[in-house]
Amino acid sequence: MDPTGSILMFKTAAPDSSGYSRWITPGGGVDGGETHAEAAVRELWEETGQHLTPHPIPVWTYDFEVSFDQADHNRGHAEYFFVATERFEPVSTYWTPEEHIDVTAWRWWSALELEGSQEPFEPNHLPTLIRECLPLL
Repeated sequence: MDPTGSILMFKTAAPDSSGYSRWITPGGGVDGGETHAEAAVRELWEETGQHLTPHPIPVWTYDFEVSFDQADHNRGHAEYFFVATERFEPVSTYWTPEEHIDVTAWRWWSALELEGSQEPFEPNHLPTLIRECLPLL
């Protein structure tokens, strides 16, 4: 999230055969021996090329069932972390081969822009999370 209250998001295809595409924040899996906070730092670097340090306490966590038909697991746990930064243009240098195919766009979104958009995004309450993080700036 930049100091004006915008959040970087990627438009990406869901990891299944549906062809469903939605806007999501940078993120990904936790490697063996990593904490979620450590994974957040690594994923931010891999997906944006930026060395950023998020706030150490997640702003939201949830457990969910994985419904993608090509998933290798059926349960998931996600933790969302907040990082304040100036706007920048992400680089794809460290993307996986799949990300080079699945990520079709990126942009900075405000809570108001997300609420007024017809574009699908995850999580559904992201505008609320953005507003809740603004006092941390």
